[in-house]
Amino acid sequence: MVYVLLGQGFEEVEALAPVDILRRGGVEVQTAGIGGKWITGGHGITVQADITVEEMDDNALEMIVLPGGLGGVKSIEDSRTAMEKIQIAFAEEKFVCAICAAPTVLEKLGITAGKTVTCYPDMKEQMLSAHATDAPVTQDGNVICGQAAGSAMEFGFTLLTALKGEETANAVRKAMVFAS
Repeated sequence: MVYVLLGQGFEEVEALAPVDILRRGGVEVQTAGIGGKWITGGHGITVQADITVEEMDDNALEMIVLPGGLGGVKSIEDSRTAMEKIQIAFAEEKFVCAICAAPTVLEKLGITAGKTVTCYPDMKEQMLSAHATDAPVTQDGNVICGQAAGSAMEFGFTLLTALKGEETANAVRKAMVFAS
């Protein structure tokens, strides 16, 4: 199961594009709301999460995804449950993925230490223990990071590749007529 954390003020494209790509690739995905199921993104789009973070099943967790958006990132950081779920995923060597401002959450948890990552350019100075690049998407072991909303699709395809392989990701790319 892939869980995508949604906090108030999340970046809609960074959350929903990967959800769509993963589901097209046959991956079971649930959005997990912080503070309830009705969550409003940073651009005023309100979505209904599948579950709340408290309802996440640690035993089913294969990947956890943190969208950016400053409000969404703050919601994640302020949620003890969300932070615990991220730590559990990393401790169990599951995929821990973040895009835009969200890699800073991984930095605060020590998850990016020594890793090559990407993040929103204005956040690079906060990635003190990582090697922060300007790449649209990075993968260093089980840590996958995306740069910003403009790389949300490529981020989603990288997540799909990590879980289902290049063949499945390429089939979804072709079906979506996506050229990278």
